Amino acid sequence: MDTTLDRRSVMAAALAMLAMPKLALAQDWPSKPLKLVVPQPPGGGFDFVGRLLGERLSRALGQPVIVDNRSGSGTVVGTDFVAKAPADGYTLLVGSVSNLALNMGLYKNLPYDSLRDFEPLGLAVAYSYTLMARKDLPQATLKDVVAFAKANPKKLNYASAGNGSGQHVIAAALWQQAGVELTHVPYRGAQAAYQDLLGGRVDLFFDLSPTARPQVVAGNAKALAVSGASRLPTQPDVPTIGETGVAKLQLESWFGLFAPAKTPPAVLERLRAELANVIAMPEVMDSFVKAGGKPLALSQSDTHALVRKDVERWSRTVRELGIQPE
Repeated sequence: MDTTLDRRSVMAAALAMLAMPKLALAQDWPSKPLKLVVPQPPGGGFDFVGRLLGERLSRALGQPVIVDNRSGSGTVVGTDFVAKAPADGYTLLVGSVSNLALNMGLYKNLPYDSLRDFEPLGLAVAYSYTLMARKDLPQATLKDVVAFAKANPKKLNYASAGNGSGQHVIAAALWQQAGVELTHVPYRGAQAAYQDLLGGRVDLFFDLSPTARPQVVAGNAKALAVSGASRLPTQPDVPTIGETGVAKLQLESWFGLFAPAKTPPAVLERLRAELANVIAMPEVMDSFVKAGGKPLALSQSDTHALVRKDVERWSRTVRELGIQPE
């Protein structure tokens, strides 16, 4: 009797039995609608990415993907909701530098840990920020703004979507590097900030390029600089911050989908595969490019590495700037 062969047969059978629950889970999931949490109100960059990806992911999975705008405390409420949701693949998060990296430096007692509590499914796009000025601001360039601010400390003001938001951090980092003081005017979300920028009640506002561009194109505001490493094809006349000579500063905010960390591996594998297919769709990539974004196509290991690097980098920057939550 060949005992070696018998042992191999038993081991093979055991491995097959262990694999069966995973296969069954992958086949049964999803059996109900998914919730995609956008941790900000409708109309901003989070919402744009969430709805674009959610609609097509719904087709791929054969189940509705319901976008849930769950705002509060900046982006903390919605993000924490997903961190504490059942890890079954039915509750996902739109994650970005804002809620996963900046918040880690902003809050001393943040109720979630970005690296421990979430599993990246894939990063879809990176956007620079566009610095806009009210259309009647006398200063025509970023260099002019800095020169005026040096001569007139705190006379100019700048809006943000709230303390510690991406709009706030990029602006605060710029003014610090440029050696000037401006007055910060925090709002509850980007839409409220736009109302006062377009109404001429605030001077400057950094916002994600896709939501800034329509206001610039319409002539409601003027673009002074973008925060990425290169100019945007959709705004070729707008220099980067580096090109202005004012500061050596770059920030591109990636957006992607994340799941609670303990989501079953089989479900994560399915989600990653379907999301990768969605991100690679020409229509999706075209939508991102037209909105001023840079589509991303990263491996799982590169995605993990980028998220970790930016969480460590920008949380440290926020602490160094001394930014505090409202």
